Amino acid sequence: MRQPLRLLLAITLGVSLSAASSSLAAPLAQSAHEFKAQLAENILPYWFDTAQDTVNGGYLLSDDLVKGRTTLKEKAIVTQARMIWTFSLAHRKGFSDAHRDYLKAAAQGYRFLIEHFLDKEHGGYFWKTDLAGKPVKQHKLVYGEAFVIYALVEYHRASGDKEALRQAMELYRTLQKRAYDLKRGGWVEHFTRDWTPLALRDPAGEVEVAGLKSANTHLHLMEALTELYEVTRDRNVRKSLEESLRLNMEYFYPLDAAKSCFHRNPDWSEVSDPRSAGLSYGHNVEFAWLMIRAEEVLGRKPSWPHFCAHLDHALKVGYDRERGGLYHRGIGNEPPFDTTKVWWVQAEMIAAFTDALRHKPDAAYEAALAKTLEFVARYMTDPKDGVWVDSVLADGQPRNTSKAHNWKANYHDVRALVKFVEAFGK
Repeated sequence: MRQPLRLLLAITLGVSLSAASSSLAAPLAQSAHEFKAQLAENILPYWFDTAQDTVNGGYLLSDDLVKGRTTLKEKAIVTQARMIWTFSLAHRKGFSDAHRDYLKAAAQGYRFLIEHFLDKEHGGYFWKTDLAGKPVKQHKLVYGEAFVIYALVEYHRASGDKEALRQAMELYRTLQKRAYDLKRGGWVEHFTRDWTPLALRDPAGEVEVAGLKSANTHLHLMEALTELYEVTRDRNVRKSLEESLRLNMEYFYPLDAAKSCFHRNPDWSEVSDPRSAGLSYGHNVEFAWLMIRAEEVLGRKPSWPHFCAHLDHALKVGYDRERGGLYHRGIGNEPPFDTTKVWWVQAEMIAAFTDALRHKPDAAYEAALAKTLEFVARYMTDPKDGVWVDSVLADGQPRNTSKAHNWKANYHDVRALVKFVEAFGK
């Protein structure tokens, strides 16, 4: 088995953020070649071999670098949908072979999703089931619903299954009927099974804050609507995508990246509760490249100054210039208050840097990308299979050694690596 990412450790030799004058095109191309091999030989096979539930269907996400396989009691809509998305993408990008059919891996997850998570009475998809597929939390959270749309569209692309696309459009229409805020715009995010909104700060909301509108949910809804619109060219989906893009750019991820925020009140006023203070560097850079993707699908001129504002802010305030890697959270232009380095944050930084360099060369971005890759390879990667652990401390010491759990599938990192390979592997 190939030693994962060994070539990446050489990329940053002699390169610093303050003195990066020569092009890194050759080593980035070399790394892209290595990443493609790692995806084919190690990373995707790991997920194919370990995550599929061969008894009930769907996926079991419970593995730790230190503890090994651990006991799982529930299946969550977010990771089930993300696994369908990634296996579909893997097949569409040509990674299926005689040993592993990633479309089949996606198809069995799709069947489990429709048979067990889909609420055939009220519409939408349940938040959690037990391992056999019996709903154990029937709430409808728009964050999770967005990932279902995202997964259904990608599964349709990979398989040609028209029913999957019909289900995606049906879910979109359900959200417009049940969750869209007709008075103030945007989407209400947290509901009971029958789409009754949850009260402010109801703990059943589980992700973000019930009763508020969140950057996280509106970002991922924009992400899903982008792909749904590209496939359908439906005028109502376009209208929703345009609105989600505008709301994200105006309220959650403005041109002044230091003013990004986690939540807004239902009327879009600022939230005064100190528990909502701060911003997420990972979400900021993820928004940046997803914004460009949405604009490209809409046929608009990309907002590169807005994009660069978020990358530059992350580099200035949230980036570890000594060791590489992006920190987790901060407030405005102040030093970060959470210097944990989380797997998905590094993935989104890699994806954003990739799009930045696809747009035009930039020595500082190239060097920061190289150092991020080096940090991930050295401190966050299991050398046996190339899979990243959940999180480490700023200096690379382990914090959470989980490789798979109900919030950690393979969507962020595989997506970033595929983008990297396609950008630099030519």
